[in-house]
Amino acid sequence: MASDTVTRSEVLMARTNAHIMSTYGRYPIALVKGQGVQVWDADGKEYLDFLGGIAVNLLGHAHPAVVAAITQQASTLIHTSNLYFTEPAAALAELLTAQGGLAKVFFCNSGAEANEGAFKLARKYQYRRGLPQKNGIVSVTHSFHGRTLAAVTATAKPEIQEGFGPLPAGFQYAAFGDIDALKAVVSEETAAVILEPVQGEGGIHGNSPEYLAQVRALCDSVGALLIFDEIQCGLGRTGHFFAYQGLGVTPDIITLAKGLGGGLPIGAFCATAEVAEGFQPGDHGTTFGANPVACAAAVATLKTVLAENLVANARAMGEYLLAGLTDLKAKYPTLVKEVRGYGLMLGLELSQPGGPLLAKCHELGLLANVTAGTVFRMLPPYTITQADADRALAIIDQALGSLV
Repeated sequence: MASDTVTRSEVLMARTNAHIMSTYGRYPIALVKGQGVQVWDADGKEYLDFLGGIAVNLLGHAHPAVVAAITQQASTLIHTSNLYFTEPAAALAELLTAQGGLAKVFFCNSGAEANEGAFKLARKYQYRRGLPQKNGIVSVTHSFHGRTLAAVTATAKPEIQEGFGPLPAGFQYAAFGDIDALKAVVSEETAAVILEPVQGEGGIHGNSPEYLAQVRALCDSVGALLIFDEIQCGLGRTGHFFAYQGLGVTPDIITLAKGLGGGLPIGAFCATAEVAEGFQPGDHGTTFGANPVACAAAVATLKTVLAENLVANARAMGEYLLAGLTDLKAKYPTLVKEVRGYGLMLGLELSQPGGPLLAKCHELGLLANVTAGTVFRMLPPYTITQADADRALAIIDQALGSLV
């Protein structure tokens, strides 16, 4: 007999649906607590979190170093605006540039803002070179660059753009991974080309070093800038601090966000010293960017990643999970079409929609998500252990078995 009792999760979901705009197809899970790689819902059910806030929680939940940094900074100085200098912003910029993140940094609040700023910087740089007509931005298919108007325009997905026209002018697209297609649209009027070294929302697809070297040469031949969107794949996610460092090609601008703040909202874009000169006082700004608390959280996050060698752990655990997923592909050949992994960016491409597999994993206590319709995606914290990986693989195995 069905119970008429309303759960705490159902109450929280009802409150949310009553007052918050319906822009998300939320899963029927209401989370209230996290610790490490574990989270709990409002009714006490425990989950293994292998989505990590969509590549945000690099150190898992409630990491002591991040909690301490936030607490200390919030009790000292929460906000000043960028009219003043602050220690956390300076420390974070030093950390990013020291890791090879180009020469100068601009801090903002999100990945979309980082990409918007990168587009503006690219155009302003060309303008200051005396080339105002050199303002085109080229991106590739299956990309995702954010939800603001320019970022939506750069995202070559009609379903993302529909209903938001007229979109900003000056954007063109080429097929993913096709250098000839890119050559057909890049011209003397191109200000910049933007690519994700590894596409996340597009289904965990990586660009080859050979292709990126060709893109770099093409940009150089016409004086266009190369922008790498590392919002999801950067900061150690692929097993290199910046994804481009494992690919042998250095961009002119790199955009970052997601995991940068260890859970707090912060974005950034870094540029070479020459390109950074494209911006002068008054050209760009943000009220909340470089917020001291967010920057302090980011400093604590990155220092922990570096001190505990978690980039290497991301690489090792990524290889371990990839091997396990490959075994599952062999076990369920009619369900699993392909397995792809770049460090702790992992995708299991299915021969059917991924919703049923995800729902079963949720039932069994594993959080992940589905992107590009059929790709079961995992973006776990860098702190995971082999035991965590084994537990996740066992749940996926059981969930796949239920679909046969």
